[in-house]
Amino acid sequence: MIKVSDTAKKKVIELMSDDGYDASSDYVRVGVKSGGCSGLSYDLKFDKNQEEGDKVFEDNGVKIIVDKKSFLYLIGTTLEYSGGLNGTGFVFNNPNANRTCGCGESFSL
Repeated sequence: MIKVSDTAKKKVIELMSDDGYDASSDYVRVGVKSGGCSGLSYDLKFDKNQEEGDKVFEDNGVKIIVDKKSFLYLIGTTLEYSGGLNGTGFVFNNPNANRTCGCGESFSL
């Protein structure tokens, strides 16, 4: 299960609308790919369709899709949004990550 904070929910709905997506029917696709300074990096995009093998969740009114491979790395993660002085953007609070880079966009297990 992936959780979505209140601030992330507001920003997701705003960005989906700006990009022509409907938060009530479309999805946020969250994944993990090789790369980044810690070995793995997060991938976040909007999607209108589910693929075979996708795990589908809904938290705080946001529909989330995770591919089967990425799901193992993301169990228990909370998607948050930071708009502070240290940078603006989505932040993944992942309890499975042993090490993260300074920017928070990559991690290792």
